Amino acid sequence: MKLKNMINIIKIYLKQYGFIKTVKKIFKVLYNRVLGRNMHNSQNERYKMWIQNNEPTLEKIEKQKEETFKINPKFSIVIPMYNTPVIYFKELIESFIAQTYTNWELCLADGSSNQNKELEEFINKDDRIKYKFLNENKGIAGNTNAALEMATGDYIALVDHDDLVPPFCLYELTKAINENPEVEFIYTDEDKISGDNNKRYDPHFKPDFSIDTLRSNNYITHLSVFKKELMGKIEGFRDKYDGAQDYDIILRATENTNKILHIPKVLYHWRVHQNSTAMLSDAKPYAYEAGIRAIEDHLKRQNLKAKVTHGGDMHGVYQVEYEVEGNPKVSILIPNKDSVKLLKNCINSILNLTTYKNYEIIIIENNSEKEETFAYYKELEKIEKVKIINYPEKGFNYSKIINYGVKNCDGEYVVQLNSDTKLLTPNWLEKFIGFASREDIGAVGARLYYKDKSIQHAGIAIGICGLAANLFLNTPKGVHAYFGRECTTRNVSAVTGACLFSKRSIYEEVGYMDEENFAVSYNDVDFCLKIRSQGYLVVYNPYIEFIHYESKTRGYENTPEKKKRFEKESNNFKNKWQKILQAQDSYYNVNFSKDRADCSIKAEK
Repeated sequence: MKLKNMINIIKIYLKQYGFIKTVKKIFKVLYNRVLGRNMHNSQNERYKMWIQNNEPTLEKIEKQKEETFKINPKFSIVIPMYNTPVIYFKELIESFIAQTYTNWELCLADGSSNQNKELEEFINKDDRIKYKFLNENKGIAGNTNAALEMATGDYIALVDHDDLVPPFCLYELTKAINENPEVEFIYTDEDKISGDNNKRYDPHFKPDFSIDTLRSNNYITHLSVFKKELMGKIEGFRDKYDGAQDYDIILRATENTNKILHIPKVLYHWRVHQNSTAMLSDAKPYAYEAGIRAIEDHLKRQNLKAKVTHGGDMHGVYQVEYEVEGNPKVSILIPNKDSVKLLKNCINSILNLTTYKNYEIIIIENNSEKEETFAYYKELEKIEKVKIINYPEKGFNYSKIINYGVKNCDGEYVVQLNSDTKLLTPNWLEKFIGFASREDIGAVGARLYYKDKSIQHAGIAIGICGLAANLFLNTPKGVHAYFGRECTTRNVSAVTGACLFSKRSIYEEVGYMDEENFAVSYNDVDFCLKIRSQGYLVVYNPYIEFIHYESKTRGYENTPEKKKRFEKESNNFKNKWQKILQAQDSYYNVNFSKDRADCSIKAEK
């Protein structure tokens, strides 16, 4: 980042946060960048190989021009202009003239203070280019609406005036429409490109449509394509959201259609130059305030009561906290065998920090042997909120133990919680209830840290190493994972049973946890997949935080017996969910390696 840009950002921080908070933020940003630099460099090296192995060759691009389609949609490329640099405008125009699919029009609305005659040469290059000088700057939304008025196509695509698309962009869109003729909203993956076009980097490989991810961050951005009829329903752009006008219109589009398609290919290049949003994202706080308004209004239209705030130190990430209606009871189920020190630590953290009042802690006693354990139980029995129930069988079957707890509690909501955890978030139950009370959500998970505050759990992806894995394992606190996914509320395929929140009725609906096939391993992932198979969403909420002293109570798979049991349960999981494991996890892009769970780019084809 150039010195001038850094100074601008520091000025904005000082005005917004004051001196002390600004110094802390600067140190945090520097710490994040120093520790994250190697990770980003490694990703960009893999991305270079990905481009070579996955994008069409010049020969294939030429062949695309000969291909015919049953459906030949016309694309209207809507581009608002304002003091557009001539060199970037020239390259933008050339990137569309070079398209292998030719049924398109450019709709350019120029809100610049003075008309730039140098642009005329490029505007007149092709009859498909429509240009209107507005004689005034109507703002981002107004200028875009003026461009939109010129559109006559079947689909509307939004492009910024200084960005680029690859020559196969419209071809891939057309191919996708032919394969999915009912589609009404399409978005693609994207990357950044340097001002001189010499370097492509920082690819954003996105998940398939994820409503909770979208409500916490405009992960869709570029390239967004709307069917003309859908754009007609949502009636264009609104200046109330200038700076986040694309966010607002994407939210409104997804409210009006479920025919949404994600193309996991890089079909948009977001240019990085001195004055671009890509470079100066920190320097446009008005855009992030507009983002809050866009989410708030979206939630109101969906009849969801919630508070929306900035999500932390990563700009453009938001926290949505849904209101708790009524006073539902929560049953916190904690299986335990001995390990008094850890259990005491866990329970004390809950009793001392929890702000929500209507909860009970149920210790599910599982064959403890130590006298100190039962002495501690006698102390706990004096606490009104704590209850101890005895699991009647020998051995350890986590699924059976949890099912026993669920059937012997009376909470409307249930938390599965390991005894080797320590609560960090006082209003954790309010946050959990808010999400889980929605009709479309079946389970919610939290952000868990190891003792050193590196990440132990930030959601689970399916298909990693043939099975499933915790995402962003061991990422140090303060270092952002891929596009900040560790700090973003997201829809995921599964969350860990070490801290899993759900309605009690969900257990009954999906047939409880699978006691027969998953006594110890994969029971939480299996449970979440059963929930998803019933049409519910699973959510990872990074604003609910615990320390998790993982496997301290049960140990690792380090004996022949444990290894045999683990292998058996792994095979059970593979057999039960074979089709899902063979398919792509919809929340984990196909361009990521399945050998690791950190969104590393899969360089090979």
